[in-house]
Amino acid sequence: MRWQEGCTDSGRLFRELQQRGYRGSSRSVRRWLDPLRSAEAPTPKRSEAPTVRQFVGWLTRHPDNLTSGQQLRLKRILTRCPELADLRRHIADFAKMMTNLDGHLLPRWMKAAEGSELPPLRNFARNLTKDLDAVTAGLTLPYSSGIVEGHVNRVKFLKRQGYGRANFDLLRRRILLTPRPVTLGDP
Repeated sequence: MRWQEGCTDSGRLFRELQQRGYRGSSRSVRRWLDPLRSAEAPTPKRSEAPTVRQFVGWLTRHPDNLTSGQQLRLKRILTRCPELADLRRHIADFAKMMTNLDGHLLPRWMKAAEGSELPPLRNFARNLTKDLDAVTAGLTLPYSSGIVEGHVNRVKFLKRQGYGRANFDLLRRRILLTPRPVTLGDP
């Protein structure tokens, strides 16, 4: 019975019944559910497997930013799959490198990742060698292209506001005359 599976929404149950040929009203379904609502609560629904997006979020977030329930579910999954536990360790090491600007540790991390049994991780490490100097600089230097990206985003926003009707001269005027937001680093 859907009620015992945890579905207590009378509207949803009514729509499901209609799809099976029920010709009564939604009010009849609501009246039929009233005694069930006043009785004991339905048995809780079994915990569903996390979605890929949820799991990736748990892997890539700092452990302090996970709820205790998320940490517990992640721990259960990682104990069942040692490859994912290995991936979690590599992700944490890379995040530590990014946070602490320890770009000099990149070759050691890449060597460990290439020794992993996970082909996507090995490929990621191999592809970092294609532009190793830039990646090392990005993981070492405190500079960021965030301000430039912000300006590019602002220009694209102004262009979208023209809906394709604005020519270059109008876009140029809007860019030059639109006040930009003040940031903390501005003089």
